[in-house]
Amino acid sequence: MKYIIIIIDGAADLPLPVLQNKTPLEAAAIPTLDWMAAHGSIGTVNMVPEGLPCGSDVAIMSLLGYDPKAYYTGRAPIEAVAQDLELGEQQWVFRCNLVTIENNIMKDHSAHNISTKKSHELINLLNTRCPFPDIRFFPGVSYRNLMTVNYELSVTTTPPHDILEKDITEFLPKGRDAANLHEVINWSNKILGSENNHHATHIWLWGQGKKPTLPRFYDRFQLKGAVITAVDLVRGLAKLIGWDTLPVAGATGDFHTDYRGKGQRAIQGLADYDLICVHIEATDEAGHKGDALEKKQALERIDADIVKPIMDHVLKHEREWSVLVLPDHPTPCTIRTHTADPVPFVLLSNSYGEKNQELAFSEKNAGLSRLTIASGHKLMQDFIRGSIKSH
Repeated sequence: MKYIIIIIDGAADLPLPVLQNKTPLEAAAIPTLDWMAAHGSIGTVNMVPEGLPCGSDVAIMSLLGYDPKAYYTGRAPIEAVAQDLELGEQQWVFRCNLVTIENNIMKDHSAHNISTKKSHELINLLNTRCPFPDIRFFPGVSYRNLMTVNYELSVTTTPPHDILEKDITEFLPKGRDAANLHEVINWSNKILGSENNHHATHIWLWGQGKKPTLPRFYDRFQLKGAVITAVDLVRGLAKLIGWDTLPVAGATGDFHTDYRGKGQRAIQGLADYDLICVHIEATDEAGHKGDALEKKQALERIDADIVKPIMDHVLKHEREWSVLVLPDHPTPCTIRTHTADPVPFVLLSNSYGEKNQELAFSEKNAGLSRLTIASGHKLMQDFIRGSIKSH
């Protein structure tokens, strides 16, 4: 039996005037996903438990079959695992975005999608000039970097993508040790501001925590898994549960990524793994930019270059298979950040028959289904057991 999960990050949305009051999923030409919906099962699943951050860290942990209420310790520690950072018992790690702040307004959470090469240059510059002996910076992918602190900090923080076009003053770190982080953020502006060929004006610190420990996926499900992603967060989660990461040279974590390469790598991976998970970040980034047309185009590329080749392959070459496609969370273009609303999913397996419904794959149609899963971490076991049957 071969299992495939395709995560279209942040794809769920709201109706938008620029798309004739349709969502990007409704407006996009996604014939393969619509065919899957017509022949398989569609429904909704709640990936974000109440009281936890509505981000990919929590949502994808749920999707992989792990209850975030039991295992979640923060976003940055998961990304630290992907970068092979060994954290000491007293050491904390923060997500360290390179951001664009103008007149105290958060203009861009990604420093206008700064290149990985330039980001590495700036992070190395911060390390070279860092006056704080207990702090070190680690480069990641594009704007997504990390900072470690060699002592525990009592603070609460806010993700920068949650405060786009807002005054940062009220969203700076809060708590007993917040002044320490304020000093680092202000210092970063002095260093980054001296470089005049990029959009990064500051670092922004959030997602802090210590390293989590998760049970191995194979021990729970007796399946060998692998992931295809360009994002450290997903790589870190995969490593924590014992999955391999399959590289794709042109994968970027943005709109301009190698969609076809991801689809082909997934097909190749089926020879060696029981479960392949393909993660695409482009739709989430489009949501954060508020760009509905880019989101629609990304969905069309995903359908044509990832979903269709995978479906063509399993239909022709695999005897037993099951394919699940879904977002991890919504990222509506109108608010440019995540929400904790349930997301639509579509499931098709080799036992499918004749067309059983006229519904295309969309938020609305999935919401009309009787199939709802209240606890997202239970979806994986139902998927593997083949117990998701209702329409």
